[in-house]
Amino acid sequence: MKNIIMSMAIITISAAACNSDTTQKNNTDVKAPQSSNDTGTKTIASIKEIVGHYLELKNALANDNGKEAAAHGKAMVEAIEKLNKTSLTAAQKKVYDDVADDAKEMAEHIGSNGDKIEHQREHFDMLSKDMYDIVKAFGAGQTLYQDFCPMYNDKKGATWLSETKEIKNPYLGKKMPTCGSVKEEIK
Repeated sequence: MKNIIMSMAIITISAAACNSDTTQKNNTDVKAPQSSNDTGTKTIASIKEIVGHYLELKNALANDNGKEAAAHGKAMVEAIEKLNKTSLTAAQKKVYDDVADDAKEMAEHIGSNGDKIEHQREHFDMLSKDMYDIVKAFGAGQTLYQDFCPMYNDKKGATWLSETKEIKNPYLGKKMPTCGSVKEEIK
């Protein structure tokens, strides 16, 4: 008799626990309007996409491949255009508004000049400054390095972002592939 009562108590408690767990899941599904969280996730994914195309563009320039740089410039423009700004904080929105149009314009120039690699590199210099601001405001979802080449632009120098510590110079390409140094690690 004692075993039957104990068994019934365990079954009742188990059923109540299972039912409670189901209720919590259902309440979570109903009460958690995912729109802002989903929007934030989409915004982070868009930033990562923009950064990804930037890094591919950088690698193409480092390999003296203007056509590939142009393809990533065009893809970057598309990624910038589709970014949903509704989940941005006020500070992030200000940074994005300050640099997005300029970054888009630089990416457009790179995208439309696949046969003019020096012209692409001029715009990449300006694009890199905007991308630095974007990465500092939003993060990149990965560790990046800000590199500096002192020889580019009549020894005025220029910076760029890289996904590796190894220097792969996008401004001088195969002429001086390792010219430069890491100036900052961005996490």
